[in-house]
Amino acid sequence: MVRQVPLRTHWLMLTVLVLTLSAALLLQGYTQHMYGHAADGAVPAEGSNQNVPAGVREGGPVIDGASDRTAAPGAKTLALTFDDGPDPQWTPQILDVLRRNQVHATFFVVGTQVAANPGLTRRILAEGHQIGIHTFTHADLAHAAPWRRSLELRESQLALAGATGQTSSLLRPPYSSSTDALTDADWQAVQQAGREGYLTVLTTLDSEDWRRPGVEQIVANATPKGAGGQILLMHDAGGDRSQTAAALEQLLPRLKASGYRFETVGDAVRLPRPVRPAEAADHWQGLAVIGALTASDWALTLLGWLLYAAGAVSVLRAIAVVVAARRHKKVRDRPWGPPVTEPVSIIVPAYNERAGIEAAVRSLLASDHPVEVIVVDDGSTDGTADLVESLNLPFVRVIRQQNAGKPAALNAGIAAARAELLVMVDGDTVFERDAVRMLVQPFADRRVGAVSGNAKVVNRGGLLGRWQHIEYVVGFNLDRRLFDLAECMPTVPGAVGAFRRSALLRIGGVGESTLAEDTDLTMALCRAGWRVVYEERAKAWTEAPASLGALWRQRYRWCYGTLQAMWKHRGALRQGGQAGKLGRRGLGYLLLFQVLLPLLAPVVDVFALYGLVFLDPVRIVGLWAAFLALQTAMGVYAFRLDGERLGPLWSLPLQQFVYRQLIYLVVIQSVCTALAGSRLRWQRMQRYGTLQVPPQVPRGPQ
Repeated sequence: MVRQVPLRTHWLMLTVLVLTLSAALLLQGYTQHMYGHAADGAVPAEGSNQNVPAGVREGGPVIDGASDRTAAPGAKTLALTFDDGPDPQWTPQILDVLRRNQVHATFFVVGTQVAANPGLTRRILAEGHQIGIHTFTHADLAHAAPWRRSLELRESQLALAGATGQTSSLLRPPYSSSTDALTDADWQAVQQAGREGYLTVLTTLDSEDWRRPGVEQIVANATPKGAGGQILLMHDAGGDRSQTAAALEQLLPRLKASGYRFETVGDAVRLPRPVRPAEAADHWQGLAVIGALTASDWALTLLGWLLYAAGAVSVLRAIAVVVAARRHKKVRDRPWGPPVTEPVSIIVPAYNERAGIEAAVRSLLASDHPVEVIVVDDGSTDGTADLVESLNLPFVRVIRQQNAGKPAALNAGIAAARAELLVMVDGDTVFERDAVRMLVQPFADRRVGAVSGNAKVVNRGGLLGRWQHIEYVVGFNLDRRLFDLAECMPTVPGAVGAFRRSALLRIGGVGESTLAEDTDLTMALCRAGWRVVYEERAKAWTEAPASLGALWRQRYRWCYGTLQAMWKHRGALRQGGQAGKLGRRGLGYLLLFQVLLPLLAPVVDVFALYGLVFLDPVRIVGLWAAFLALQTAMGVYAFRLDGERLGPLWSLPLQQFVYRQLIYLVVIQSVCTALAGSRLRWQRMQRYGTLQVPPQVPRGPQ
């Protein structure tokens, strides 16, 4: 029993996934791209210092911002400090140098680096060194809002607690230097840190290793010029630190020989336990922070690979369809064989098609090829059959049946047809005068079982109509040329297609197990060994949906029905001959370009927004412009192949912001519906009466 089950769970899942991805990207953007990572001494302090107490400006480098008290190392005491780490390449080298020289130092670590290198952070503590925090993202606290300062300190503390089970009350603000360089903005940050329980550790001696001036110059800069105690600034991350490691090999023995003692900051100024065990809650929260950062790293890495793959596949597809279109044009200019002149039976399944049925029937009778028209009224309630009969047109028959669905109507028409060659056409479609003749010429080749014509949008006014017109010409028709050359045509559209009656009867007629009966029928013919080809000169004009809601319903039915047909005919993958071509070429193409790539589209859009906010927006816009240029070039080529005016292509950029999203959401809903095992009813599209009666056939009595 066919039932319609509305699904809401998949939209909830999609929303959760998009929000989760957005959160991961926001976390990545904040931690990796919101702030610079220049070394502290590389950014000189600027601004007034009138509010900085004189005792602080002239005091020691260790400051309690809550009480304005300072402290300094004793004479001949040097507290060696390293900023910006830990770094997986340089920190281990520096730790090795310190171990060989039996020196303990203080490492001011960045929270994100701790989260990325928790094992290395634990090694620092295990080897007797001291740890302080250097904010979470190397943010300039002096120019940050109070809430952001607190966030930076809290998150860096949690990262440290999660990685090591320890916390630290030592803070070195990024871009800081000595006490006499403090500005009023710096002092506000120091005071706030003091109120939150931190001691700010500045420097008295800068090795300037961040400049990478050479090993000898680093040694000279790091050598004290007197007997006073010093806090020496060096770096174990933030760039190439090979000069720093080499300079330490010379500096440490030399200073020891000069009588200097190396101590941690805490020992140098006699601080009671600046590094302490973290509370259990902080440890677990820290583990969660590290987990979130790790997950966001993985998500961004995976996303990057997927985007590269999607981009490469899209470019390859563009090249393939253009090359195929050029070759197809040359091949199809050749005659199929002797002209096909035998009569054709045209089957028009109709359910409440009163708005356009007269135009459709008259256009078919206007054909320059002998035809009979069979209108199968599938239980219409709007008088469709009565209207056709009232026209009193020759060579037109009306078959009435109770409403049983489009496949049943087509099968009734096939049974009633007198000709071997059949044309199936929707009731919302009008044919050009030579369309039927062009459509049946490929049947001169006895291997051909079906022919796809060239469906065009008639109501192409307005943006929605233009976008569908572009899709028909650039998407559908270019693909059909490729399918034709590869002998794996998956769909003869219901709007304009021709078939051998004997071939249809051999496969049991039109199936009723899918919503895309045209795709199901085409695949069944391919699996039976028949060739299905594309005749671009057989043109028919069809009404396209005129509202987003109608478009959604139509494409939902198409996409869901295509998925049903693909699953039904999956056995073609294991077959040989014509069936194998459908399975390995046609189904593979549909799976890749009409299912998997659209499923990635929301990820692409989210990443594009991420790039505009956190990465180089010029580069992102440039990539988008390049992608749009590729689409435009394909559009121009496809429009010229179809003999269309290029005017509608101006709307192509706008198509990326509404139409594309709607189409990929349709794919997502269709896939979720298919996975849930639900069935949908066939839905008739609303007709608008935009089809025009061709002038070649006189109107019958009214």
